[in-house]
Amino acid sequence: MDDDRTEKIRQRAYELWQREGSLHGDHERHWRQAEMEIDREAALPLTAGDALPGTREIDSADVLTIEALAIRTGISAQEAQELLDRLGSDRAAIEQAARSIRARKGL
Repeated sequence: MDDDRTEKIRQRAYELWQREGSLHGDHERHWRQAEMEIDREAALPLTAGDALPGTREIDSADVLTIEALAIRTGISAQEAQELLDRLGSDRAAIEQAARSIRARKGL
């Protein structure tokens, strides 16, 4: 079981490294972020629908939602989590805020 977790963390850290431009020197941060994400995923329901069956809204702690937003908009997973926590399920506001973050970074 621990070998499976380590392999998932290794793969996620590699994906984070690739997404951030494959620059060397941040491997410890990528590993810690991957560890946090994998552990959070293991503790969460499989879908946002499972998490909030009454409202069908997206749970801001849904790692898959956070990852999708980060990948789609080019921001970090941490920035995506902060936007979801702050703006809730207002998709238009989240997308606009993500684009603003990316523009400030010059991406």
